[in-house]
Amino acid sequence: MMSQMPQLSACPSCEWPLESGDRFCGACGYDLSAVPVRPDDNPTIAMNGSAPPPAGTPGLDWPVAPTPAGTATPAATHLPADLRGTGSGGHELPPGTPPPPQSPPPAPTGSPVSPASGVRFDRPAEPEEYPLQAPDPRVADLPNQREGTKVCVACRAGRVDHDGYCENCGHAQPRERDHMEQDAGPVAAVSDRGLRHHRNEDAFAIGCTALPDGRPAVLAIVCDGVSSATRPDDASMAASRAASESLLTALPRGTHPQQAMHDAIVAASNAVNALADEPATAREQAPHQNAPACTIVGSVVTPELLIIGWVGDSRAYWVPLDRSTPPARLTEDDSWAAQMVAAGLMNEAEAYADERAHAITGWLGADAYELEPHTASFKPDRPGVVIVCTDGLWNYAEAAEDMAEVVPLDAVARPLHSAQVLVGHALDGGGHDNVTVAVVPFPVPPMGAGSA
Repeated sequence: MMSQMPQLSACPSCEWPLESGDRFCGACGYDLSAVPVRPDDNPTIAMNGSAPPPAGTPGLDWPVAPTPAGTATPAATHLPADLRGTGSGGHELPPGTPPPPQSPPPAPTGSPVSPASGVRFDRPAEPEEYPLQAPDPRVADLPNQREGTKVCVACRAGRVDHDGYCENCGHAQPRERDHMEQDAGPVAAVSDRGLRHHRNEDAFAIGCTALPDGRPAVLAIVCDGVSSATRPDDASMAASRAASESLLTALPRGTHPQQAMHDAIVAASNAVNALADEPATAREQAPHQNAPACTIVGSVVTPELLIIGWVGDSRAYWVPLDRSTPPARLTEDDSWAAQMVAAGLMNEAEAYADERAHAITGWLGADAYELEPHTASFKPDRPGVVIVCTDGLWNYAEAAEDMAEVVPLDAVARPLHSAQVLVGHALDGGGHDNVTVAVVPFPVPPMGAGSA
């Protein structure tokens, strides 16, 4: 805690311009002497540079090879019991094969990184919490409110302006993205702001389509905005929509699902990159912030195939219907911790206990050094579900066995309920981050069969 009131040019709550000596914001009444408390968790940090994806984690015995530019050659598929994935380059690598050494490139020009470490810490400038005060029972609703006028959920008296703030007490109102749920038949997803963040920077997209021969295909895309970047919520939303639209267009045309997933990640990257082309007025308001950025993980399920694609540290897990058979993690993080484990410098427990554990070495954004989509193809020999999620969930169920324990036994039949249970598990654990999860049953049921 600072010993004196910080000198602020704008209110950290509503961004209203401040004058020297102000103790409270004249617009929303925010107490300027209160310094936001640093969260207990380790927020995501982004490390400029690139390195080979790590290999070899418990529950997953396959390394991932970089994808050649512009291609994702389909290759042979595998049983989940084998847990030998198809690398993005279309070839299979033996377990334990170490990645080739590669020195990290210099940080991109203009990125706000430490010259000594090349690490960009993800510390949002705004407070982590915006608690709404309890309604005052002595204050009645304003009479003669126009029909359709929004009334403040905090004081229940003030009118909400077009910016989402109460004109009476100044409180920001809950956003539509604070909690989102969608049920698309055999696939469902839930996203929640969590208990510590003031907005939800995650996004998802789910959908169903048909392959050229009429067989069904189900997809789920989950994105996590990088909080230290400009407009992380816009980045995750743009990426999830672009990837979903790309898949829904490519799959019916007969594009192999693994190639379609690769192309969808490229489309998502292009959508996030486009957000960096902001108008001059936006750059003037935040001249020192870096480009919008997010991570991405996606899954495509057909009657025979399970395709996974990702960049960053959002994950996908395989949980079989028969819990006597082992679950598995299907992705490898692009993160500092994963690099330390792959290099043999730390064990997994030590690496993820380090404050640098959530430094990401791969993300979507204009300031990313190089885009390397990872894709893998599997052919499960038994029914189960794919859990596609952000670190807001897997922080509370990191190992595949831990994730399987919290996935309901009827997840194949009730994906929406299962997604709700998983989000609840993260909130019960502390909800330190935004939480997003999609539940995709395998095999996908015939078109029109639904999820019941």
